[in-house]
Amino acid sequence: MTAATGIEAVYRAESRRVLATLIRLLGGFDRAEEAMHDAFAAAAEQWPRDGVPKNPFAWLVSAGRFKAIDRIRRNARHDASLAEIAMRMEQEQAEPPDMDQQAVADDQLRLIFTCCHPALPADAQTALTLREVCGLATEEIAAAFLSTAPTIAQRIVRAKARIRDEKIPYETPEKDQLAERLEHVLRVIYLVFNEGYSASSGASLTRADLSAEAIRLGRLLVELLPDPEALGLLALMLLHDSRQAARAAADGSLILFDDQDRRLWDRGQIAEGRELVRRAFASGEVGAYAIQAAIAAEHTAATVDWTRIVSLYDMLLQAGASPVVELNRAVAIAMRDGPDVGLELIDALLLGGKLVDYHVAHGARGELLRRAGRTVESREAFGTALRLVRQDPIRDWIERRLASLD
Repeated sequence: MTAATGIEAVYRAESRRVLATLIRLLGGFDRAEEAMHDAFAAAAEQWPRDGVPKNPFAWLVSAGRFKAIDRIRRNARHDASLAEIAMRMEQEQAEPPDMDQQAVADDQLRLIFTCCHPALPADAQTALTLREVCGLATEEIAAAFLSTAPTIAQRIVRAKARIRDEKIPYETPEKDQLAERLEHVLRVIYLVFNEGYSASSGASLTRADLSAEAIRLGRLLVELLPDPEALGLLALMLLHDSRQAARAAADGSLILFDDQDRRLWDRGQIAEGRELVRRAFASGEVGAYAIQAAIAAEHTAATVDWTRIVSLYDMLLQAGASPVVELNRAVAIAMRDGPDVGLELIDALLLGGKLVDYHVAHGARGELLRRAGRTVESREAFGTALRLVRQDPIRDWIERRLASLD
């Protein structure tokens, strides 16, 4: 391995941990990011000559801290407001920074919770997490969420400014705030996964890079904070992702669950997801993510137990009712009791104004009508779904269904 390759590997493996610790040591995103880049620039200059150090993380943190203090010291000559900061940092420089394993883990948690702070707008939480915790470029984030790089960059800049101006603390929440704050973190991770697992629009059904990044982030969170709902979310993502290779044909067209080649499913992910579900339920504090993961686990069984799935949807409605959960429960009931029973439930949802603009509801209705032999009504339902859908692979699947009805 060349020194350049070694630096690239260290950057991929350590840059987010380095950044998280430098934010704690230097007090601010911008200063820490600048210090991190200075540290890697120093590594690019010294490591080819001296070799990669035994502890690259500690070397980079120390180098970044020194570079930042040196920069502040120079700027303090022209900016009196920096003199006090420079003095404080020079005093701290004499003391080695706390970089034991637990301190570094705490830094990573602090970074996640700060990026997902409820004082920030939801879209800013997502953009800031992808940029600072995951290390994605603004262009990558913009492409994933159908935006422009300048828009995403502005969103990130405003979020950092709000953290600075409102003095949002760089810390893990206290125990009495943890559940509420964790909910924000889990929501952001799940949003990233969903955009990767089922892209909201465009020619591709999935964005594997985003779903993989969400799973990585979920693993990190479980490692740092093994809360039952964090376990449930990681299980849910793994179980869904296990079927990724079977969800689309070679031409990118959608393959429904019943038609998927189960030999393509990732059995390792399924086993890991099932074990995480078991751990989450064993805690006795079952939440919405754990219940959804249990439903996904039932779908991976050799014989799907629809009665069990319906009962889990009943639990999910108690944990937090939503029209989408009601729709999924209706489909599960149709699988258990026949299409006519499910159609009554879906028609009631649509009649009440719920999901009237949701293509999945009309697509599910069209499929149940097809199975019930009500061809004319099925064609109408699929036609409505076709007008609403934004994903090309799903649009193609609906068109094939309509052609089969003809």
